[in-house]
Amino acid sequence: MVDLVKVAYGRTGTSKVTNAMGMRPMQARVYEARGAQFILLKAPPAAGKSRALMFLGLDKLENQGIRKVVVAVPETSIGASFRSTDLTAHGFYRDWHVAPRWNLCVSGAEEGSNSQKVKAFQDFMASDDEVIVCTHATFRFAYDAIEAKGDAGAFDDCLVAIDEFHHVSASGENRLGEILRRLLSREKAHVVAMTGSYFRGDSVPVLRPEDEVKFRSITYSYYEQLDGYEHLKSLGISYSFYRGKYISAIPDVLNTDLKTIIHIPHRGSAEAYGEKNDEVGRIMDTIGEHVGRDPETGFDLVRRKSDGRILKIADLVNDNEERGTVKSALTREITDADGRRDDVADRAKVDIIIALGMAKEGFDWPWCEHALTIGYRSSLTEIVQIIGRATRDATGKAHAQFTNLIAEPGVETTVVADAVNDMLKAIAGALLMEQVLQPNFRFYRREDGDIRDAVLIDDTGKVHIGIKGMMEPPTARARAICENDMQDLVARACQAMDRRTVADDIAPEVATQMVLTDIIGKSYEDLSPDETESIRQDLAARMNIATIARREAAKEDRATDNADGGDDEEHEPDGMNLIRMVRKFINVRDLDIDLIDGINPFREGFDVASKALDTPLLKQIQSAMIAQRINMSEDEARTLWPRIRRFREAEGREPNPHAADPLEKRMAEALAYIRSKKAERMRATAEE
Repeated sequence: MVDLVKVAYGRTGTSKVTNAMGMRPMQARVYEARGAQFILLKAPPAAGKSRALMFLGLDKLENQGIRKVVVAVPETSIGASFRSTDLTAHGFYRDWHVAPRWNLCVSGAEEGSNSQKVKAFQDFMASDDEVIVCTHATFRFAYDAIEAKGDAGAFDDCLVAIDEFHHVSASGENRLGEILRRLLSREKAHVVAMTGSYFRGDSVPVLRPEDEVKFRSITYSYYEQLDGYEHLKSLGISYSFYRGKYISAIPDVLNTDLKTIIHIPHRGSAEAYGEKNDEVGRIMDTIGEHVGRDPETGFDLVRRKSDGRILKIADLVNDNEERGTVKSALTREITDADGRRDDVADRAKVDIIIALGMAKEGFDWPWCEHALTIGYRSSLTEIVQIIGRATRDATGKAHAQFTNLIAEPGVETTVVADAVNDMLKAIAGALLMEQVLQPNFRFYRREDGDIRDAVLIDDTGKVHIGIKGMMEPPTARARAICENDMQDLVARACQAMDRRTVADDIAPEVATQMVLTDIIGKSYEDLSPDETESIRQDLAARMNIATIARREAAKEDRATDNADGGDDEEHEPDGMNLIRMVRKFINVRDLDIDLIDGINPFREGFDVASKALDTPLLKQIQSAMIAQRINMSEDEARTLWPRIRRFREAEGREPNPHAADPLEKRMAEALAYIRSKKAERMRATAEE
């Protein structure tokens, strides 16, 4: 099993400290922006987004003329996060109260335009009560029913809060997105959009640019959240291969001493090989002997092979009548005589959860130490959400791990090219999560004579790094994109990871210049060349700064080994806080944009992943990528031209099209392409 990402944190405890009003740092940051009509909150799981909304909603009800608060969540289980909450005991001036009849996130009638829940929503809008909690579906159907009656102003002076906002999209076919656009264009309602991953699993943007500019954006980073924990010290993101059926690899990747959530493959995927409940049974068989079921919780009881210990396993795959009992037992917190959570008893409640479509966004099991996901996931958002299940802070929990178990692209794979692409996408998910977990960087142009020779951290936690030759954003729009949209652009860059970004014959500049420029051009209309280039440089720096620090750390590690007479093997700097690593190993005097552009962030991840492969298999993967060879384009040839010139100066010859080095061969192809195009232009000129 290979860790593609290893991140350590400082355990400062700051993200759990509350102010005099009972607000944690993220919640206080949101409350400071309470006067804004439209708020977009980007914060990781367990940051306290639900309580942040409570503070915000109560202020708008009390002081801003708002008459109702509508909270919409994607599924009923998430609605529990917005139940009635005592806030005055912790210093706030008012409690959050949801009357039981207006908490529509309970089992009952199915969603639909004529359902009881939609009727209840309409009754709420006609009542004098203030707060309702419902699903996205109930809200959509209720909005349509109210609109059909011609009541265009029904949501005027209301706060509409949409949780897990990445379910919205700018597509005209997304009904929730269309409703949001109507509320924004009318400008009579207030809107709060909350998400832990402000990007979707597809290429469709969450908001249209003209709508997004209306929002006051508030970001609380994963790094701020995790570095401020008390207990969680590190996070690892890894993947492992299996051959044949995935069940054969379960004993190698499942440590039953760790509290684990297992997500089995989507139905219809290549990894799924049988009926879903049968797969669950086979996973239990690898653990031990099934000896019964707890009648109170519905948990399956399995006697572990190694020592006979009885493990409690929650099956959320089987959708029979007992699943309601299992769900209820999982969400029910075990408390002591004083009503406080009993950590020992609550941790011991369940050992393993097996799920298919559940236990992802909004699911709260703080004791989870390992998220094991079987099969490739096409949605990067889904990966981020699953990893978020393991990143809660809890007593005695020092490390969290995410493992993606995927099919090895070997000779028995029906379509090797598809398996290679799945592998690349799995690596892309890990790369995206590494970017999400990084601190908030702010890059600036370092001029000659600049006396600042260290990485600086300001009061807000931003890490300021100067880069020689870097282009500063020339306009307010370009600056706003660099400050607010980088996570979304990084996600799109990771989604673009394919053969053209990792093959042996691809120059780093093709990835950092051509590919990233293409992504920016498709994401924003009417950017000038200077705006595009400044954004591209910022994006490339963001994706490569940690790699540069790791490379320098590895150099020092090797130098130490050699001085001590040790081996020459490369060691990953393990257990070092990322900010400390950047501050220690980034020499800003040597850091320039050419160094940034000379590193392919996609290839770095692929090289780490390749360590898990034997030589014949690695050769087969490389052959599959060669088979997907992309014809030389004018953009790639232009990008390679400076490298070709440097090669000629250094070697005293032109690149050889028959060279053993794939990159030299690619440069030779680019040179032939340039000469061919030049000859075509000369012929065309001669014929005029």
